[in-house]
Amino acid sequence: MSHRSYLFSLRIGHALRECLAEGYSFGAFKLDLLAGITVGIIAIPLAMALAIASGVPPQYGLYTAVIAGFLIALTGGSRYSISGPTAAFVVILYPVAQSYGLAGLLLATILSGVMLIIMAAMRFGRFIEYIPEAVTLGFTSGIAVVIATLQMKDVFGLPIDKLSQHYLEKLQQLSLAMPELHWPSLLVAAVTLAVMWLWPKLKLPLPPHLPAIVIATALALALAHFGLEMDTIGSRFSYLLPDGSQGQGIPAVLPELTWPWLQAGPDGQALQFSTQMVKDLLAAAFAMAMLGAIESLLCAVVLDGMTGRRHSANSELLGQGIGNIVAPFLGGFTATAALARSAANVRAGAQSPIAGMIHALVVLLALLVLAPVLAYLPMAAMAALLLVVAWNMSEAPKAVHLLKTAPRNDIIIFLICFGCTVLFDMVIAISCGMVIAAFFFVKQVADMTRVADISHNRKYLTEPLPEGWKAFRISGPLFFAAADRVFGELSLKLKQQQGAILVMDAVTLMDAGGLSAFTKLVSLAEKQGIHLLVTDLSFQPLKTLAKAKVQPLAGILSFYSTLPEALNSLPGKNIDPQGEAVGL
Repeated sequence: MSHRSYLFSLRIGHALRECLAEGYSFGAFKLDLLAGITVGIIAIPLAMALAIASGVPPQYGLYTAVIAGFLIALTGGSRYSISGPTAAFVVILYPVAQSYGLAGLLLATILSGVMLIIMAAMRFGRFIEYIPEAVTLGFTSGIAVVIATLQMKDVFGLPIDKLSQHYLEKLQQLSLAMPELHWPSLLVAAVTLAVMWLWPKLKLPLPPHLPAIVIATALALALAHFGLEMDTIGSRFSYLLPDGSQGQGIPAVLPELTWPWLQAGPDGQALQFSTQMVKDLLAAAFAMAMLGAIESLLCAVVLDGMTGRRHSANSELLGQGIGNIVAPFLGGFTATAALARSAANVRAGAQSPIAGMIHALVVLLALLVLAPVLAYLPMAAMAALLLVVAWNMSEAPKAVHLLKTAPRNDIIIFLICFGCTVLFDMVIAISCGMVIAAFFFVKQVADMTRVADISHNRKYLTEPLPEGWKAFRISGPLFFAAADRVFGELSLKLKQQQGAILVMDAVTLMDAGGLSAFTKLVSLAEKQGIHLLVTDLSFQPLKTLAKAKVQPLAGILSFYSTLPEALNSLPGKNIDPQGEAVGL
């Protein structure tokens, strides 16, 4: 890539600039306005629900959708992506919020934003294609299971103050509390799920999230009228205004600009810095950055397929980094592109990133105007909403198809990533998945490297070889995982032979491991008095041997350009037996 194109791939606001350069009309703006309003309506309850699931009050989810959603649309590289809080982050954010409070969560978000910008500067956007599908499907399915488990407390209205950070202990807590389930909460959750399932069948333009929440809230108010109270956003969350007054639910004010580390820690007090805290936050920030990069770029790829457009991967990472650095100063936590909202944006007719900016303004308007109403939203309905998000995120049909049809290695990778995500965390899951996938890949490639005896193959040899001579054809890369095995097989087949021809036309690569194994074979041949004739070397192995200064040895090692030249050098022929036809 040239220097100019490198800068081009990293320019801020790549997607918006491209749309404006193509000519942005009033008609396009009207389509963006409609799409932005539609997605904004979807984002309002989701942003609050995801904030609650992440362990912080709901208004911080709205702040994230407003600040990060606007900035990433403005500065990113994908035309149609809608960014904000996403379900994928819940498994990372919840433990951080529990251990370090809101302040720790915001600090980790800033660190992840810096890492995203570094990824963009190093042009890591293209490397998303190197992550196997079994890995991404495994950890996303695992995240979906964890999110669904976290919602059980509110779906059943269980009297649990705080869920454990360990999955098996969570299950134990939930099972022990199940006899005390609150049936009005369960009824509201069930009605929410029913509306979410049935509403699309009506084929109305209104997204199902809004009627589901409205009907669930009306049902909760009706039950409360008969004395069947349940948790709502207003009853569970409170806030302090600058004048010292306290309110319930969500404050109907703009987020304040403040230093993230001055926000509340896990005990409500200012965060106390320590080496261990920084170490833990760096690990969490790296996980946030990696997941944010994966989610945002996968989302952009899907949107490209839906629209026929192309995104700038590195500009998208740059925009994600900017959004995640700035948002914490206004109360926003980790954000990335959300596939469900982005796909809804495309279906609603979006033409440019302006739709994403309008979506953020719609959420801001809801915060300022509807805050008193939002306090009545029942927690059971919010939890049910996240159950739907978790189901969609799990891609269960795709996972089942993989388990039924994929090769055994991919199934193993999927199950390991899934299990590690559920039982431990996503960092361990992705690390294990990538390492195991790499090992399987190396093994598969190594198994492709073979050595075949062609001494009696008339396709290669038109005349019989002299007594005590054999010919072998090596095919596949000679690298560390394959070379020792291949040359070990050769050494066994060369016993009590006078010489052998090694045809290496199908050897595409030789690394340091392959070079070491080759020199061992030459040493063995020298000890046993065996003459090796190497032919048909391709460019890379020839370059490797030349760089290592491997030279012909009289009566031991000879090199020839072609097999016929090597055959003519055999006993009874007149070609130079030292093989000077090929210079190394």
